[in-house]
Order: sequence, then structure tokens, then C-alpha cells
Amino acid sequence: MYDREKLEQLRQTMEKWNETSLHRTLARLPERQDEFITTSSEPVERLYTPLDVGDMDYGADLGFPGEYPYTRGVHPTMHRGRLWTMRMFAGFGTAGETNQRFKYLLEQGQTGLSIAFDLPTLMGYDSDAPEAEGEFGKCGVAVSSLKDMEILLDGLPLDKISTSMTINSPAAIIWAMYIATAENQGLRPDQLRGTTQNDILKEYIAQKEYIFPPEPSMRLVVDTIEFGTTTVPQWNTISISGYHIREAGSTAAQELAFTLVDGLEYVRWSMDRGLDVDAFAPRLSFFFNAHNDFFEEIAKYRAARRIWGREMRDTFGAKDPLSWLMRFHTQTAGVSLTAQQPENNVVRVAIQALAAVLGGTQSLHTNSMDEALALPSEHAVTVALRTQQVIAEESGVANTIDPLGGSFFVESQTNRIETQAYDYFRRIEELGGVLPAIDKGFFQGEISDAAYRYQLEIDNDKRRIVGVNAYNDAKPYEIPLLEMDPDGYRRQVTRLEAVRQERDNGRVGQTLDRLRIASQGTENTMPYILDAVRAYATLGEIIDVMRAVFGTYEEPTWI
Repeated sequence: MYDREKLEQLRQTMEKWNETSLHRTLARLPERQDEFITTSSEPVERLYTPLDVGDMDYGADLGFPGEYPYTRGVHPTMHRGRLWTMRMFAGFGTAGETNQRFKYLLEQGQTGLSIAFDLPTLMGYDSDAPEAEGEFGKCGVAVSSLKDMEILLDGLPLDKISTSMTINSPAAIIWAMYIATAENQGLRPDQLRGTTQNDILKEYIAQKEYIFPPEPSMRLVVDTIEFGTTTVPQWNTISISGYHIREAGSTAAQELAFTLVDGLEYVRWSMDRGLDVDAFAPRLSFFFNAHNDFFEEIAKYRAARRIWGREMRDTFGAKDPLSWLMRFHTQTAGVSLTAQQPENNVVRVAIQALAAVLGGTQSLHTNSMDEALALPSEHAVTVALRTQQVIAEESGVANTIDPLGGSFFVESQTNRIETQAYDYFRRIEELGGVLPAIDKGFFQGEISDAAYRYQLEIDNDKRRIVGVNAYNDAKPYEIPLLEMDPDGYRRQVTRLEAVRQERDNGRVGQTLDRLRIASQGTENTMPYILDAVRAYATLGEIIDVMRAVFGTYEEPTWI
């Protein structure tokens, strides 16, 4: 983009500036810190110029929105044409309580649903299982059978809104419950729009909510991709998730690299199944974190689109431009929220959300100010939603596309993160690929080291967190917290017992037997899961069948 002669002239001019203006100013007014760093502990230089991006090729590295390499966005008009989907993550207690929250959020202007499930559901246990004791409804809604899903979605226009579901090991079962509920409402599977998180690799890497070993778990993921491609064509059958990798303590580059390498692994497994890459790749989606460092996060999203487009086109030979697109949802960083001075979280979330929008997100969840203390109250979640609406309607940032594109700093950061991501690709390949790298503890070790370094910087006051180690006070928080129905667990267990008594248990047994046989073989398990769900087999019963066939996973101990 810049010829060598002009770059050399600039280099000489900058040296004079260093020796004169800058030198005099530093002698009179030293900088605030000896070193400035990003949230990922990467150094930030004093000034960025064309010297930092001198070899950038506009067509190859930036291009235009809606065209390869998609650095500047996946749609030609981006948010000028349609705003991002405002999808507030919600779920607590009983299905009925969460249904009321969904209806409230839709009334307040939310444009998509996002379902949080409680820990027993995430781990494949029914609410009344001994393993679930004390965890009912605490981090999401409890769903143990089709009856719960019917209550959860009652009165919601499933053919008019898209629904995201954060579920992983039991993803196929919960998705089947959603499909069956829609069928009971008179809708066809091809009318449904939404996303199932379904990213099991990041569970072994970061979040640890796994049930089965990696190989059968990957088979189940490919089953859903294959089934969705042929039967639920508007559904994103997987959301490849960096969010939880970042929440575990990774850097921005690690979040990006580990997410993309997981995504590429799903593509390999799906193609090994015999699926045409251009048949399933357009329905792959991604989920990223929006952390505190404004410019680093924007650069991360831009690098993500560029890398994914290149790999899908050049490595996997995808011909359809829709297969090259990286569409992603963003959630502001839960790990950045503080219990101290919780009102400050409103500011943090606004900055993080602004970075996501300027980075070109297709969907956004903004965390609530009280989430370091409890599940969001109605007041707190409304403020979080209004934050998105103010950005959309008042800030002006959605009026033009990629306004920071061409910034010497942003382009330099984009290139830096891209280079670091490819370095991780190389190291993971040298270990034998994603699954061997998981077995060797590579991902876990890298994240652990980054998290330790970040905390050490806080402990040593190299990194200042407002309200924690800077500008802190001893005042107690004074914001109202959510209180769930104390009778909810009893009603949930009573309903579950009624389901088991009132259903056709002979039919349940037959569907579970057929699922067991399919799991032992190579057939796609989704049709058999759907049959069991329609018969009101419970989540725990279905998981037990699979657990007996696939076994369970225990993470190795590394020294």
C-alpha cells in the first residue's frame, strides 16, 4: 500500500520527531507508566504509523464488506442494512419463570432468544437425580423432559424469532426437544431458525462440562450437523465458542486460535463423514468474548473473519462464498464483572458491546451489572438491553461500516493476532492435531499460564481494576438481586414424576432400545433421539443409554 521510498522518508521524519518534540516532552512530562499493555499482556507502542503496516495489500488484506477476505464485515451494508440481533442470555429456576422473562424481554425490544440451562441439564441429569441436588435452576433453567420445553416455549413465536441454546454434551437431546415442541405447535423443522452451541471441543479445553469421551462426542456433533443440513436447513447446528476459552483466562490470540482450530476440526470430521463442505459450512457459526481492551477485541474479530475465509477457501476447497463467511455472536466478558461497585459493570459492558459492534458482530448479549453476585434481576437485564439500544440508536457507530479499518494501530493489532493464531495452528499440528493436543494438556496449560500472568499483574498493581485495586471503597453493594420461586424445585419434581407416570412407558422403552442399537452402530442418532423425546423419555434416561454405550470421560492429570 505504501511504496518503499515514502516509507523510508517517513522513517527519517519519525526519527527526527523522536529526537526533538518527543524527547523534549518526555523530559518535562514523563509517561504514566514504563510499559503499556493490552488485556492480553501484549505491549502497546507509543505511536503507530504506516511503518507498522507498510506491506499491507488493500485487496488481499482488507477488501470490501461482503467480499473476500471479509476483514471489513460479512455483509455489504453491515449494520446500515440490519442491526445485529439483540439476544439476551436468560434462564433460571423453572421453565415457567424463564418463559415469563423471555416474554418480558421481547416486549422490551429484544429480537432473539438465548436459553441458559442449569448445571444438571448441562451435565445430562434430570432435576430429581441425586447428582443434581442443590443445583436446580441456579445458573439457568431446568429442562428434564419435553414437557419442560413445552412450558419454556409456550406462547413464543418460534417461526418468527431465532433461538440460541447454550448446551453442549446433551445438545442433540435438547435440540430434539425444541424441534418436537415446535412440531406440537404445528411448525415444520424447516421453519425454525436458531443456534445450538454444541461445541464439545471447548469443553475439554476450558469449560469442563463434558460427559462422553472426545471421539463419540465428536460423532454426536457431526450427527447434528448432518441432520440439520438435510432437515433443519435454517438452523446453525453448532456455535464454535471462544467465549468460554476467554472466560477461563486465555489471551485474545489464544481465544481466536483455539476457537478456529476447533472449527476446522469440525469441518474435517464432517467431510470425513462424506458431507459436502458447501452443504454444511454456511450454517457454522461462532461465539466470541468481548473483553475490556477496546482495540484488541476489534482487531480479534477482524482477524477471525480473514483467517476463516482463507482456510475455508484455500485449505478445504469450499466454492460457495457463503462457506467462507464467519458469522458470530458476541457476549460481553462475564469474567470482567466485579462484585465490588457493581454499577461500574454498566460502563464496562457498554465499552465491550461497542467493540463488538465496531468489530462487526451479527448478534450480541450484554451482561447485567449484578451477574457477579446473582442471576440478573429484571431491572439489571433491562439496563443491559437498553445499553445495546443506545449504541444502535444514538451513538452513530452503526451508520458506517468498519470505521476503524485502515487505522495503523487497529491494522497492526489485526496482523499481530493473525500471526499469533497461525503460530498456534502450527504448534497444535506438531502435537498431532486437536484431540492429541487436548490429551497432552496443551490448551489447558496455555490458558492456565495466561490466567496466572493476568492475575499476577493485578496483584502487583501493574494492571488496575476500578473498584478492586484502584479507587476501591468498603461500601456494601446496594442493588436489588433476583429471588427465585422457593417452591420451584418441588413443582419441577412433581411435574417430572407425573410425566413418568402418564406417558406410554412401553413406547419409551422401545425408543430407548432403538437409540441404544443406533449408538452402538454408525447410524445418525438424531432420528432416534427425536423418537425418544417425542415419547417423553427424560434427558437423564436418554443420556444413561448413551453413557452405557460411549462411556464417560475423565480428564488426565498432567504434571
